[in-house]
Amino acid sequence: MSNDSIHWEARILPAGPPRLLGWNVPAEELVHIPEHWLVYPEPNPSLHYLLALLYILFTFIALLGNGLVLWIFCAAKPLRTPSNMFVVNLALCDFMMMLKTPIFIYNSFQTGFALGHLACQIFAFIGALSGIGASMTNAAIAYDRYRTIARPLDGKLSRGQAMLFIVLIWMYVIPWGLMPLMGVWGRFVPEGFLTSCTFDYLTDTSETRYFVATIFTFSYAIPMSLIIYHYCQIVSHVVNHEKTLREQAKKMNVESLRSNANANAESAEIRIAKAAITICFLFVASWTPYGVMSLIGAFGNKSLLTPGVTMIPACACKFVACLDPYVYAISHPRYRMELQKRLPWLEIRESTPDTTSTNTEAVNAPAAS
Repeated sequence: MSNDSIHWEARILPAGPPRLLGWNVPAEELVHIPEHWLVYPEPNPSLHYLLALLYILFTFIALLGNGLVLWIFCAAKPLRTPSNMFVVNLALCDFMMMLKTPIFIYNSFQTGFALGHLACQIFAFIGALSGIGASMTNAAIAYDRYRTIARPLDGKLSRGQAMLFIVLIWMYVIPWGLMPLMGVWGRFVPEGFLTSCTFDYLTDTSETRYFVATIFTFSYAIPMSLIIYHYCQIVSHVVNHEKTLREQAKKMNVESLRSNANANAESAEIRIAKAAITICFLFVASWTPYGVMSLIGAFGNKSLLTPGVTMIPACACKFVACLDPYVYAISHPRYRMELQKRLPWLEIRESTPDTTSTNTEAVNAPAAS
């Protein structure tokens, strides 16, 4: 055999078996990693770097958008309404969610479980509080909008009631973060490429299955049901209201009872439906992948959950955290006016918002007034 053929074989044959995930994790840290992940080959470092860059982009957009919401809604007196307190709480949850990303970014650039168990617990704890807090705040926003639309005269929450709701939300959320953190029920473990952490949904015990089923119900199914119910009620109420106005206008032999009806090319019910569908879609897109993944891990075929697949839900909720401030606040005319006044270099050029009917106006700045 010639030297040339030897060199060629050296180039095409692998140097050895692929390294598995966790090969560079110290023995004392391996006990914290579910065995499910340790049988998969180590991903190409370029995937780690790509995810790190993606998270840097997510972090910049989300911190900027949610930071502006927190600043403007807290600094501008006209925006300090009870309804907007929920929007501020949602922005706070999304802001918190992105504060943990430096742990993921560092781990990704180090291609593994570099910061260890303590950083993993911090990452997962912040994720639990911010994620469940956002889901319950979305449900509270839906309820607040429903009350405002269904009972425009006496349905609006007072500042004290809104504050009580927010306190109850955090009282509801905090135990779901503390129980796994303290080992009372469930635990936080690495997932996927071992660069992020979340609830343990893979350990094959009845305790894990009970925990997954319970947290799925209380952090996903219940807020999802409340959001869908209240926004369906909002759309139904507004459609009926618009229908009543049209019938009354027909009886009075006029085109419309609205003075500015011709200025709005889009009917009120279509705008309401679009806002409701957008809000519901964002919630579904954000948390359904995590919910489905946890159920598969606890009750289904675990082989479906490869490291690459489990990184998709993590990216989905970070992406929605970037969109939330634009859907809930930046589309709000009064918010844009305040933003234009305080940051004129943004060239927003927002004009004074029109005043349509009470019902339409209450929803038209999606879920915020």
